[in-house]
Order: sequence, then C-alpha cells, then structure tokens
Amino acid sequence: MKKILLTALACSTLLFNSCTTEDDSTTSGPSTENLSGNLTTNLRLQNDGTEYVLNGTLLVKDGATLTIDAGVTIKALAGGTDVYILVEKGGKIIADGTPSNPIRFTSNASNPAPGDWGGLIINGKAPISRQASSASNAATEVNNNIFFGGDISNDNSGILDHVILEYTGARIDDETEHNGLTLNGVGSGTTISNIFIKNGDDDAIEFFGGTVNASNILVVNPKDDMFDFSQGYTGTCSNLYGIREAGYTAVTSDPRGIEADGNLDGNSPTDINQSNFTINGITIIHKGGIELTDAMKIRRGATATITGAYVEVGTSSSFADFIDLNDSRGNATAATNITAVGNAANGLNINDNVNGPSATLTVSNGTSGSVATSLFTWTGYSF
Repeated sequence: MKKILLTALACSTLLFNSCTTEDDSTTSGPSTENLSGNLTTNLRLQNDGTEYVLNGTLLVKDGATLTIDAGVTIKALAGGTDVYILVEKGGKIIADGTPSNPIRFTSNASNPAPGDWGGLIINGKAPISRQASSASNAATEVNNNIFFGGDISNDNSGILDHVILEYTGARIDDETEHNGLTLNGVGSGTTISNIFIKNGDDDAIEFFGGTVNASNILVVNPKDDMFDFSQGYTGTCSNLYGIREAGYTAVTSDPRGIEADGNLDGNSPTDINQSNFTINGITIIHKGGIELTDAMKIRRGATATITGAYVEVGTSSSFADFIDLNDSRGNATAATNITAVGNAANGLNINDNVNGPSATLTVSNGTSGSVATSLFTWTGYSF
C-alpha cells in the first residue's frame, strides 16, 4: 500500500488531517481516497470504484469546485461534529446524480446511526435578514470564522440533484447543531432538486436566508424539524414530503413539520428582509406514536404562502397544533396565506389553529395531498 499526496487538495496540516489517496498496487481491490482539509483547487470524484472516505472537515474554498460524479458514494467517518463538508462563499459543489445513479453521502459505521456525521453545508452570497445599517453577512453556526450572505440574489453555489444524505445531524448543544442539508445565504442560481434526507439527528433541511429554490425533497425520520426556514429566506420550495415513521423518537422539545422564522431565532425583530417564502405542495406524515409540537409553525416576522399542504397522523400520533402562527418573540405576519388539507382520521384536529396575526387560513378535511410519491421512486423508499 503506498500513499501519495492528493495534488488537487491544498491541505492545512495545522488544522486538518492530511489529504491522501491510498493506491493499493498489490491487490485488485479499490483504492481509498480520504477527504478532509482545505480544497483550494478543483477536484472531481469519479465513479471508478474508488472508496471515498470523509475523515474530517472538508472546506471547499472560494474559487474551488468539488465535482462528484453520478453514482459516487462518500462514506463519512462516524465522528460527529468534526466530520462535515462546508462549501464556502465563492466555492461550488457539483453533485449531479441521476435516478439510476444517485450520489450518496452516508456513514461508514458498521451500524450507522443518526448523528454519525455533520452533513452538508453550503454558504452563498445571497441576501439575509439584517438590521438596516448592517451588512448582509453572518457567521456559520458551526464555525463562527466562516461567513455567508451578501447581495447577489442569483449567486450560484452549484448543483445538488438526485442526492441522498443519511445519518447526519450531529448536535453540539441546544443552540448549535448540524442538519442534514444546511443552506446558508444560497442564491437562486444554485440547483437544489431531487434530494432524499433520512435518519438525521436534527433538522432535515434548513434555509438560513438566501433565495435558492428547491424541489422534490423527501425527508424521513428527522429527529427535529422536517423543513426549517429562517433569517430572511425568500425562495420557493415545490413538492416537499416529510415522514416520521412509527417508533422514531425526537431529541428536541419542539419537533415540527415546518418551522419558519423571519429573522434568526427571533433575536432581531426589527430586521429588514425577513423571511417571505413560498411552498407549492407539501405533505407531512407523522406516525411516530408521540405528540409533535406543530404540523406548521410560522412565527417571528415570517411570511409564508403555502398551497397544497396535506397532513396525516397515524395511531397514537398527534400534533399539539395543526397550524400555529403565534410566538412570544413575534407572530407570523398577517400576509401569511396557507391552504391545507388534514386527514381527520386518527384524531387529527384540523381546527386546532393559533392565528394571532389574523392571517388567511383555508383548512379542510381530506384524505390525499398534491405531492405524488412517484417523484421519489428513484430513492427506493417504500411509502
């Protein structure tokens, strides 16, 4: 076994493990490429039998592009908060899978579990909520030395298409955590489509500001929120589908289907450019056998336009509220408009709504939603 320097990576030996390719010239087995450190020039991960192992923090720096071929699997060392990929402002990730050859990010543990690794974070240069006199700039939650945000609405951070993220979401504390996919100030020039996020230890997907649009997103068994919007997000999401299976437990006190804040955690209610987003089609299925906080929670200065929402619960499963627009740190805006269908079977109370801002809620009883499960056939998930 010989080790050679992976020339496409310029690694910081002071902060990260060295980046190497292990080339086994004496056996017929595949080579192993360990990924971590600072990526400062372009790198392509080819679907050629190489075993790719994320063994630390990989930072895709400004000007660099990480390209991942269709069919590639990246196995992350089960190391929790120190193992994740972060694409910095000006960096790009091109993970363009196909239905028959998706790209998979997973744990390398023999018995993988939620929270094995820290997931994928993308930072962009799109606007975020802020004080009128402040720059559109904020620190990344898991690394305060790396920033996101700006004034380029159509900023392009790359492509994620037909991508699977699993066993992610390492938690640091109650205020700081990794999600499955974190989108920080990501611009509308970025493609986010056909994503499957399962068995995560915190939120499945969270938007911190930005203008990026996302479509065809399936999340299964997040231990906190399914879909989280915050800090001035203004994009459009289409065809969202969230499932909590029977017996799956929560790790927070307030797991939800949707959680949306206008500013960051309600800490700056006088911010400009607060969240004003659209969801065209969302299904929330809760069969976890416990009470979750809300099916949909819009709060803290956020404005949501949601159509085609459908909510269903299983036996012994419930939500404390169907739709809740109130919060001690600020309600949703009166411009919020939600059209939702709830399946009243198994005790779901579709009239249990909290609407302090007198927003427009159109709620009815029904047994099916607008998001077709056929959109997610490529994932192999059995609905």
